[in-house]
Amino acid sequence: MSIQSALPNSRIFYGWFVVAAAFAVTFVGFGCAYTFSAFLESLQRDFGASRGSVSLVFSLAGFLYFALGIVSGPLADRYGSRRLALAGMLLIGLGLAAAGAARNLLEVYAAYGLGVGLGIGCAYVPAVGAVQRWFVRRRGFASGLAVSGIGVGTLVMPPLATLLIETLGWRGAYLALGAIAAILGGGMALLLENDPRARGLNPDGDPVLPGAITAQTEGATVSGAIRSPHFIALYAACLICSFGLFVPFVHLVPYAGDHGVAASSAVLLLGVIGIGSTAGRFFLGGLADRIGRPTALLLLFIGMAGALAIWLVSTNFWQLAGFAFVYGMIYGAWVAVLPAVVMDYFGGRNVSGIIGILYTSVAFGTLIGPSTAGYAFDLTGDYTLPILAGVAANIIAAAIVAIMFRPTHAPRRN
Repeated sequence: MSIQSALPNSRIFYGWFVVAAAFAVTFVGFGCAYTFSAFLESLQRDFGASRGSVSLVFSLAGFLYFALGIVSGPLADRYGSRRLALAGMLLIGLGLAAAGAARNLLEVYAAYGLGVGLGIGCAYVPAVGAVQRWFVRRRGFASGLAVSGIGVGTLVMPPLATLLIETLGWRGAYLALGAIAAILGGGMALLLENDPRARGLNPDGDPVLPGAITAQTEGATVSGAIRSPHFIALYAACLICSFGLFVPFVHLVPYAGDHGVAASSAVLLLGVIGIGSTAGRFFLGGLADRIGRPTALLLLFIGMAGALAIWLVSTNFWQLAGFAFVYGMIYGAWVAVLPAVVMDYFGGRNVSGIIGILYTSVAFGTLIGPSTAGYAFDLTGDYTLPILAGVAANIIAAAIVAIMFRPTHAPRRN
């Protein structure tokens, strides 16, 4: 008997179980990925590497997990999200375990980059895409709740990784994280399900009416979506924004150390990002349902530019904690709102595939941004230039959204 069939008479709308599964997938996947900053010093020391070359490990993984959505999204639309997400969680576990056994930095690139990168790439877009089909009225809230796993993972996993490093060494810590990914993430992925119709339901738990068109069958073709002006604008805005998007996740801890913050306190800043991210996904995701998701997306790009400007002038722990919380809130809401905007404009028939293609924009920025910031530090001794570049990138992204998503540009389904 499957896990799903064990809950046939539950009074709880099954869409919330799908949300819980997506939460677990994002918690484990991104939580493990965002522990990287806690390992950076150990990897630099043991392999005699520069900050830029070690940062490239995260950039390669980030590139893969966003770029792979172009494959995993359509596969999830066709074969179901559960299989893709389960495979992804197992890949993350194997990749982390292999990274712990690496003998040189090149092997870390291969193990962490391929394992974590391909694993999140297999799991993230299918899980988030599945959630979109189960909700209409509360889509922003449900999407925010699902991806709040990223925020909670960012809060919980880096301090856990630090504790594991102190007790087991960095190699043993990677092995332990790999076990968590495979067991917890893989188990929860089994709850994912693509289509409410399989349970005789419409989105939000509404009954299926004879002859009704459901969210699964309604919507644009992939080719029609990616040729539309709205998709092109979203792609350009996300591409430009993403050059600075993940720089804080890799470099905030070493930045704090460079400014005299103790290592034990500096790693807590990632947890503060996680707290802010969780709050943003809950509260700002729901607010976006009320003010309009395109308007919310515009405000979030402006907010990210402002938050990065705060980082530029922050030098002590409490200033950096303030930045981390604000940035986390805005980043968390951005991650929640973006898939919902895609669903609004292009419908549910190919939503995972369309989201996957959109996320390739973030992949290129993630590949370039954190590693370039590390090399910029190696050359200049500070992070002023990459932070300013992030501010400028988000202002440009906001301008694109303001032009293309004016109120007169209503959602269209081709």
